Amino acid sequence: MASNRHLGRILALQTLYEYDFRRSCGDDSVQISEVLERNVERYSKTVEDQAFIAALVVGVEKLGEALDGVLQPVAPEWPIDQIARMDRLVLRMSLYELLRDSDVPPKVVINEAVELAKAFGGENSSRFVNGVLGTVLRNLEDKSLQLPESLQLKKKEEQA
Repeated sequence: MASNRHLGRILALQTLYEYDFRRSCGDDSVQISEVLERNVERYSKTVEDQAFIAALVVGVEKLGEALDGVLQPVAPEWPIDQIARMDRLVLRMSLYELLRDSDVPPKVVINEAVELAKAFGGENSSRFVNGVLGTVLRNLEDKSLQLPESLQLKKKEEQA
């Protein structure tokens, strides 16, 4: 299942990347659901947990601004819009998973993010992603991180 989740994260990242790239190029016709469906269909014989992929993609797309609001204070010298697209998406996706998926240990989420950054990011991406997410995790554990209301409400709803 772990390798399946790894592939799922790759597919989610590819979906988010394509959607973000096309939107930034002015393609207002692109629908994230269509990109997701095409990518999942392409690997349907390999990927078992399609709900996991869809949850990551939809959650990151829906809560992107709130996730950025958590990430920005942790890396204040790097405005969100100046972080490389791939690094920004890996950070958003991993933060979403840290906050939403209690079945996956936080260190596993961070390790997966570092592996994605190594595979798809730049030369220093893995160190940057590891540093930002490590700081976020420490701040979550010591309760010094204030989550935006949209993330707090959703998390409480999911636990109910």
